[in-house]
Amino acid sequence: MTKGSRTRPTHQKHPALPFFGISPDTPAKTDTYKPLPSVWFGEDSELIDKMLRFYPRKNPRDILDATINGGRFWRGLEWTVTGMDIDPANNPTVVGDNRDMPFEDASFDVVVYDPPHIPNQGQDRSKDFNVRFGLVLKSSKEQGYDLGFLYPPFVAEAYRVLRAEGILLCKIADYVHGHRYHWAHIDLIQAAKKVGFTACDCILKVRQGPIIDPRWKKAHHARRQHCLWIIFRKSEKCE
Repeated sequence: MTKGSRTRPTHQKHPALPFFGISPDTPAKTDTYKPLPSVWFGEDSELIDKMLRFYPRKNPRDILDATINGGRFWRGLEWTVTGMDIDPANNPTVVGDNRDMPFEDASFDVVVYDPPHIPNQGQDRSKDFNVRFGLVLKSSKEQGYDLGFLYPPFVAEAYRVLRAEGILLCKIADYVHGHRYHWAHIDLIQAAKKVGFTACDCILKVRQGPIIDPRWKKAHHARRQHCLWIIFRKSEKCE
């Protein structure tokens, strides 16, 4: 069976996560223009709500969160969302790998993606990165402790399941590992452009504080205290 001939499974919002969408109808856009700031200090959920009202050409009805984890992006929001996660312990709507999605072509108006921001747990066992960052898929020494291998198969699938003019919202963070700076956002943009996406916008989100290990006596890179939300469109143009 080819990817293009897949049958999209029928499903409902998972009862364990009612905040995925308490209304069957998506909010309507208003005629009042409300620009977005390029630097964001608030919560991801508030920013996602604003991006969903700002970037799509029309109200999105079918939204896929391809890395739903615990669903924190959607708490308090009224969007109806299909949540997919590779870990069944998170009780997603659909258990699956976002590098091989079980959906038909052109099934969604928006796809949201929040891949791991660090390649592995490392030697610090005082914090559970699996819980904090949804660290299920890791990068090994053989892969150079680099997460770039995750991006090409994902963006290819995201492009396939999005409708024309659809929006891909990606939360991505560069990171330092093994005394080397990893340019994750560049790897992601290059992979997305290769399959046909247009990179349209970028919002810098400031964290409350960087990840710091008390054993780090001397740092050779600036503390990472931000991540990026990159907005792609399945189109040759943004506007």
